[in-house]
Amino acid sequence: MATKKTTQPTTKKVKADNLMRKIRLEKIILSCGGSGEKLEKAVKLLTVLTKRKVAEIESSKRIPSFGVRPGLKTGALVTIRDEEKEAMLKRLFAAVNSKIKKKQIQNNHFSFGIEEYLEIPDMEYQRDIGILGLNVTAVFSRAGKRINLKKKRKSKTPTKQDVTIEEIVEYLTKLGITIE
Repeated sequence: MATKKTTQPTTKKVKADNLMRKIRLEKIILSCGGSGEKLEKAVKLLTVLTKRKVAEIESSKRIPSFGVRPGLKTGALVTIRDEEKEAMLKRLFAAVNSKIKKKQIQNNHFSFGIEEYLEIPDMEYQRDIGILGLNVTAVFSRAGKRINLKKKRKSKTPTKQDVTIEEIVEYLTKLGITIE
């Protein structure tokens, strides 16, 4: 009697070959906070750094202790979505010595801050900007994430479709980033 052999591959091989399970860097968001003159400097910094149009953020709440009122411009941000995003990410990591703490990594994204833009390679001091820092957020996704975002036939994706902390750590180690 011949035994029946199964020809199905192991689950690990299936997961590695599945295109829907591959993670990708969706976007990088650079942001600065401030109001008045500091906001103008932040807009100039983000424009010089990315050569893109900068969006200004308006507050929607009133916080009297900080002097914030609805409609007051309180920050600036730029989103990078094209092919240059991975090169930009490496350049921004060089400003923090290619290190990130594990507690800065969450499901689907990670964030870190740069204290002075002068630490970024190939950035020179700008007199009209002065000394200013910025925040960097990198967002990851898988194929099929658009279902959550579209207007017609919107649907939810399961939590297994999220990019886990371990997968982001693996992605960063491939880039040569040290995780503390």
